[in-house]
Amino acid sequence: MTWEERVNAIADHGFTERQAGFLVLVMLHSGVCLGRHYSAFARISHGQKVQDFFRKLLARSYATSRRCGHNTARLYHIHHKPLYEAIGEPDNRHRRPVPLPRAIERLMLLDAVLAERDLQWLATEQEKVGYFTLTHRVPRADLPALTFTSGTSQTVRYFPDKLPVGVGADGRTYVFLYLVTRPLPVDFRMFLERHAELFRALPAWTLRLLVPHHLANAVTRYREAFREQVGTPLRPTHLEELRWYFHARRVDSPSKDERYERASRAFRTPRFRVLYRAWVDHGDGVLDATASPVLANAIARQTGQFDCRVLAHRYLHLSPLVGTA
Repeated sequence: MTWEERVNAIADHGFTERQAGFLVLVMLHSGVCLGRHYSAFARISHGQKVQDFFRKLLARSYATSRRCGHNTARLYHIHHKPLYEAIGEPDNRHRRPVPLPRAIERLMLLDAVLAERDLQWLATEQEKVGYFTLTHRVPRADLPALTFTSGTSQTVRYFPDKLPVGVGADGRTYVFLYLVTRPLPVDFRMFLERHAELFRALPAWTLRLLVPHHLANAVTRYREAFREQVGTPLRPTHLEELRWYFHARRVDSPSKDERYERASRAFRTPRFRVLYRAWVDHGDGVLDATASPVLANAIARQTGQFDCRVLAHRYLHLSPLVGTA
């Protein structure tokens, strides 16, 4: 469904076009919101119109609310199934109740989306897969994915990080959001590995790091991880030694000879630990890609960019449990 079709479908439930647009945005990107989010979206002060809108949602049982920590702010969760069905997302995970720390992470993403109203934001797995495979003819095998195995069946989940992707007005520039939730960039490195092939296929892209205030000191570590993981191609001699080491390591009882011990010391950094996990899942193609200069060249030309944004709002006061928020 297009954005306009979704807005019209929600408006049919008795909402103005502005209210419907806001509900579509929330349901697709977070499922939760604060009153200030509607104020920002509608560009109105936080007054009677905002209060009336949320009272309407609560009275119709379209949403529930709860206080946030020791603050007077209320967190609203949009959960009404007919609304999600109206936008073609009856089984969207945002309908389900969510722990407060995770809800606050979603508020951060909603703030980031609201801050860039000139971008078209892709929210769902189906939207992202359809867009990149049809617009840029990116093979599905090159999209970020995780494979889940249960018995004899396998399920592939594309864009498993479930983070918004922004499309510029020119249809050729892209913004990939990544929310920092930990002081060390271990998960971030895996995110980079999953997205590397997609980045190589795009004419221009920006990786935008969303950083909560209490994790601002981690920016340097994340920037270095980005430079190392995707901006530093391996030399052919290093690549062949790494390939040998990974195959030797995968053997149950590798011979602990001098070459193995030397390689083990050389490739014990976070970059190679992440590469090993990716290689186990996807094979030698992961290693071949590390020698490609495409991403390093894109970064040098600034068609591939790393952008850090310390979030304007503070969130820790919303929860008595710090968690990841």
